[in-house]
Amino acid sequence: MTAMAYSAVQRPVSRSTTFAVVAGLACALAIGKALPMTMDTVSGVLAPLCATAAEGSPLDKVEPIGSYALPNVPGKRVTVVRVFYGPGGFTRPHRHSGSVTAYVTKGEIRSQLGGGPVETFGVGQSFFEPPGSTHLVSANASMTEPAELIAVFVADEGAQLTTFLE
Repeated sequence: MTAMAYSAVQRPVSRSTTFAVVAGLACALAIGKALPMTMDTVSGVLAPLCATAAEGSPLDKVEPIGSYALPNVPGKRVTVVRVFYGPGGFTRPHRHSGSVTAYVTKGEIRSQLGGGPVETFGVGQSFFEPPGSTHLVSANASMTEPAELIAVFVADEGAQLTTFLE
């Protein structure tokens, strides 16, 4: 298979763009069936996370687990997702609008927050990302085995949770 596909009008479309569209549709379908929320809420809260699914390995994906308003902290929402990285998978540099705590459930994850060292976290370990910090490295440490983590976001209601850096 070549690295390029062709659209209906025979313009070349990159493999990553094609995968991003398919992953986005699959993610939207999964979100719509998995959570008891309106699609407007899903689009505003969880859909930006699905963009990470097309960044590294074709096995990389983000699976929404839940998103809940925090009744004791008006205007805030907690969102929980599972991030799967295939062998060699990664997410390109990004930042999150709220606080993120990640807990590794399979394999090893390499992580680097702006200016800090690259660290490797194994099963049972966690790391924290303060609001607005630059996440330069988020990747599977293995080129042969999959890895996964659970990410818990606490952010303003309606905030875009993930913003990719140029």
